[in-house]
Amino acid sequence: MLSGLQGMGLGNLENLKIFEDEKSRAGKTTENPEDKIPTEEEMIYDRTMECPVCEQSFVTKIVKANRARLLKTDLDLRAVYEGVDRTKYDVIQCYHCGYSALSRYFDQILVPQKKLIREMISKNVSLKIPAGLTYSYEEAIDRNKLALANAVVKRAKNSEKAYVCLKTAWLLRGYREYLEAEGKEKSLIEETLLAEKEYLQNAYEGFTEARQSELFPLCGMDQNTMDYLLAALGYEVEDYTNAAKLISGLLVSNTVNKRTKDKALELKMMIVKKMKDTQNT
Repeated sequence: MLSGLQGMGLGNLENLKIFEDEKSRAGKTTENPEDKIPTEEEMIYDRTMECPVCEQSFVTKIVKANRARLLKTDLDLRAVYEGVDRTKYDVIQCYHCGYSALSRYFDQILVPQKKLIREMISKNVSLKIPAGLTYSYEEAIDRNKLALANAVVKRAKNSEKAYVCLKTAWLLRGYREYLEAEGKEKSLIEETLLAEKEYLQNAYEGFTEARQSELFPLCGMDQNTMDYLLAALGYEVEDYTNAAKLISGLLVSNTVNKRTKDKALELKMMIVKKMKDTQNT
């Protein structure tokens, strides 16, 4: 029926079926490239940077901007993305001298701090360049630990040290979720959970001190966001009294946006329930 199309340069269409069988067509799907979930390898890239401490070049892995789709946000503001745990790539690490820091702080280092890093870390550190296309959870956790050691050595502010602890707790949570999904041994899962709680406790204490002694914004957060985060951390480390106090302040404030107030109200209900359960035991 379509003979004659060859004269129009469309000879390849002359044998098309006019009415395709519905059953055969039902099995065919048209895949939209935008619907395909990119792999972790596709969402990161290698970036060459210069270390502000030793001034040598090195390569670090960075998550591509706007590549990962946000799935949810945990109670303590940990963002969960589809296909990649962005927390694994938060730390930038120089393999030459060992200087490591969260990307927010990597270039914010003073001359006296550089001297401390060289004397207390660079002289002794021995690092291997990751060979994989991505960072494993074990590698990422080690990177965060070294970033925390750097923060302590260079005498960073409490807010920076607390932020590293919080990010490490998030990383350990992601690792635990991965272990649970893979059906790994319970002992390793419990060990990871205990480590997460320890880092959350340190983040809570560090942010509490920073709120009293440093100027806002802290780690990019205004006071309302910090107060909500502290309330959430207080809930997680079972300091319900202080958590309830912080939440009450947010709920009566005229400067808190609706989204934060909604989250605060939800958290308040959780805190009240926990306090009642504690009194009844």
